[in-house]
Amino acid sequence: MTPSLRGRLRALGASALSDAELLQILLGGGDGSNGRSASRLLDRPAAAGLRRLSTMALSELDQILGPARAPRLLAALELGRRFASEPLERGRRLRGPADIHALFGPRLRDLRQEEFHVLLLDARHCLSSTSLVTRGTADTSLVHAREVFREAVREGACAVVLVHNHPSGDPRPSPEDRTVTRQLCEAGRVVGIPVLDHVIVGDGRYVSMAESGEMG
Repeated sequence: MTPSLRGRLRALGASALSDAELLQILLGGGDGSNGRSASRLLDRPAAAGLRRLSTMALSELDQILGPARAPRLLAALELGRRFASEPLERGRRLRGPADIHALFGPRLRDLRQEEFHVLLLDARHCLSSTSLVTRGTADTSLVHAREVFREAVREGACAVVLVHNHPSGDPRPSPEDRTVTRQLCEAGRVVGIPVLDHVIVGDGRYVSMAESGEMG
């Protein structure tokens, strides 16, 4: 990293620097022992774009950056993802699937495997808490009603919303999604905690099964 980059950041702010320059500052800049420059990482066909970097495994980044700098980059990308999805504050009113996608889209869209979350709501449809129900493979995520409603019953939730991602980037419901949704809607009716929606997150897109009339 050259002093001029640090000086530009101090004088102009981080937003004035390119992605490559920010990476150079983060990773220490210059050429490492593997002969690759951190500032040129984004130009590599195998790792082009910050979104692509965020989906790469640590072993892949090790090959490009080396074992000392790769964990540093992965940690920074994860912090960015968590920051983007941080406003899950208790008491936030959820007016519809767009609000839900705004909260969970940044967190889920780049994951390589499915995650299934349940949002617990109070009587005014304000967020009470969230819970990760299951983390699956890139193809499937096994969901059981007892896992979905355990916390809802314990916390006295008045309703729940289901959220999960499709690592393929296509948010259209699969036959399995429809089956799970019907089963959970029925379980919700039994315990008196309705399932208001099931939002599926894709690559910058989402599908609301409530809006699609597929809640069972």
